[in-house]
Amino acid sequence: MSRTVKQPVKVVWDVLMTDDGAEALLGPGAKLGAKGQSWHSHSGREGVIRSFHPLEQIRFSYRSNAATTPSLVAVNLKPAGDEATEIEIQHSNLGPDIERTWALDRWSAALERIESDCL
Repeated sequence: MSRTVKQPVKVVWDVLMTDDGAEALLGPGAKLGAKGQSWHSHSGREGVIRSFHPLEQIRFSYRSNAATTPSLVAVNLKPAGDEATEIEIQHSNLGPDIERTWALDRWSAALERIESDCL
């Protein structure tokens, strides 16, 4: 799923690096960190940052709790003209504990929140 935001990549990246940006992606209380760093949200979701490429991409594992198999989420930023950015979220390796409809709703809400924070 993707959304084009009418802000340059730098502005979108800066929003993602805030507490609100991290919360939009990972959940309440979670923080984005460097590659290899674990994250945990107040809702029980957790994972590990798998790649961290400033202004381009963040990839992280994502699971609803320690007993489930992690899936993989990639957040890609691409320039869409001089003053716009395409934000693409890809969620792969969905296990039986994650419903596709839930994932689509989850990432749509995250994109909406990130776009709102960019304005």
